[in-house]
Amino acid sequence: MPPIRIALLTTVAMIAFAANSVLCRMSLGNELIDAASFTTIRLISGSLCLLLIMFSRNICWRPSQPQWTPVLSLLTYMVCFSFAYQSLSAGTGALLLFGCVQLTMIGTAIFKGEQLSLRGWLGLTLALCGLIYLLFPGIEAPDPLYSLLMATAGLAWGIYSLWGSQGGDPTESTTKNFLYATPMGLLVSLASFSELSISWQGALLAIASGAIASGIGYAIWYTVLKDIQSATAAIVQLSVPALATLGGAVLLAEPISIRIVLATTLTIGGIALFLTRKVNGLQAARKY
Repeated sequence: MPPIRIALLTTVAMIAFAANSVLCRMSLGNELIDAASFTTIRLISGSLCLLLIMFSRNICWRPSQPQWTPVLSLLTYMVCFSFAYQSLSAGTGALLLFGCVQLTMIGTAIFKGEQLSLRGWLGLTLALCGLIYLLFPGIEAPDPLYSLLMATAGLAWGIYSLWGSQGGDPTESTTKNFLYATPMGLLVSLASFSELSISWQGALLAIASGAIASGIGYAIWYTVLKDIQSATAAIVQLSVPALATLGGAVLLAEPISIRIVLATTLTIGGIALFLTRKVNGLQAARKY
């Protein structure tokens, strides 16, 4: 693939990932839809979009038997992500999500015996300090409950990504996991039926999040991953929280506080320092 096309598709994919945060916050912050319905519509529209992609490759394609670890991880990420954005700003939520995804992968590597250099430990420490500072009590601090929900979403997506790094066609795996997670998403909506509230604007935003930002965004990213190195893929994704913060400021008039700027700088800078250490990069980092 020509370098210019790689750069263009990578940019589109990163914007799509950041758009998920902005679209979700736009829907829930303005009370256009309830969190459970947003999750379910996102899963359904994402499944349909991914199915179209798979059928365009092979009209006879059928999903294989489910692997419940990635299916449940995807569902947990989707549910916690939506409910967390009832309170969190787009940038704060994206930073928490992204930070916890990367820390999950880094922690797994350390647990498996990877030896870190001084640069690696310094990067990890800076990233942790950034998240701690973001959550430190104060007027600008995000709500602890919703922060915990987003941290859980990050943990779940980290597990999903680590599982997906084991091989196979990532677009096919994502399609299958979306399909099997969708019925469980419907159960979440049924359990939250008393909170049901759907406007046509909220439904459209959820469809955009599922079909475009998730379905098409993931398909584009997996296409690009074939032509770039793992370390490059991981570092490129450092742009997602910053893009989400900018999108929240421009589209939702969310203030960019000193706290979010410093927390983002520390967290992203620390992870960048860790990812550029002189050891083998995490293969799982490709799957954010």
